[in-house]
Amino acid sequence: MKADIHPDYHLIKVVMTDGTTYESRSTWGKEGDTLQLDIDPKTHPAWTGGSAQLTDRGGRLSRFNKRFAGLGVTKQ
Repeated sequence: MKADIHPDYHLIKVVMTDGTTYESRSTWGKEGDTLQLDIDPKTHPAWTGGSAQLTDRGGRLSRFNKRFAGLGVTKQ
């Protein structure tokens, strides 16, 4: 391995969105820095199974609904 090309790997404190903390080794920041998370596995819909709503971007959803309105499928 080449010398002096790898980032410094050190301990940091990670603060979850609910305030719980833990220590982890990371290349982020400096030794002893605190990483405040905005999204974590306890709050992110991908892990919690949150109900995502379809958003209408550029009228695509409206056009789809208008085009296939006569098929007899009801909205939930």
